Amino acid sequence: MLRIFICEDDTIQRKKLERIIQRYILIEELDMQLQLSTADPFEILTYLNEHPQTAGVFFLDVDLRSTINGIQLGSHIRNLCIDGKIIFITTHHEMLPITFQYKVEAMDYILKDYPEAIEKRTKEALDQAYRHYHSERKHSEQRIRIDVGNQVRLFELSEIMFFETSPNSHKLILHLANGSLEFYGKLTLIEELSETFLRVHKSIVANLPQMVHVDRKQRLITFTNGETCVVSNRQIKYLERTFRIE
Repeated sequence: MLRIFICEDDTIQRKKLERIIQRYILIEELDMQLQLSTADPFEILTYLNEHPQTAGVFFLDVDLRSTINGIQLGSHIRNLCIDGKIIFITTHHEMLPITFQYKVEAMDYILKDYPEAIEKRTKEALDQAYRHYHSERKHSEQRIRIDVGNQVRLFELSEIMFFETSPNSHKLILHLANGSLEFYGKLTLIEELSETFLRVHKSIVANLPQMVHVDRKQRLITFTNGETCVVSNRQIKYLERTFRIE
């Protein structure tokens, strides 16, 4: 389901936007839900921190009476929800170029100066977000999201070889087809990201489709990029049903 968020500190404007969105969802029978409508930008950030896999559409007033404005809020949202669809609603059209400085990548801008166009533009934004959502869902099963530093990064499953625990406390190393990177994480959570991931050793999660060979004697798995990792005796029995074992 695609969840919709509104952050607007003008109560009248916020209620109007709520009515437009809820009526349109009902009439068009869209797989959407107005999840949160608020004047407080930190309510949205709290929700996204607690629900990191949210697919969302965000209608944000630029001029919020808060310690952060709507553009800054959009920047935080982009870091937490990389595929989020952000629509700014504002009277300050001169501020819109600033969104490029914050790398927000907004989907649309709706100007309050033209109230007769707000409903039309809102519906168009919902339609576009809905099309993108269903298009992205077709590809989402082939990608996973990982928090790397303060960014959420997407990785194609086809480029992932395996994950292993790092010598650095609380960190993992992701081995890719071309290179590797280190990030904070837990193997138990990595296992849940894809049904193709298998815990082959207490310190390693491997991506099954990228395995090309398993050596029983040396207890080594070889991957499509030539890298190897160790495998436990227990998992050898499971893997021998799929791979040629020496």
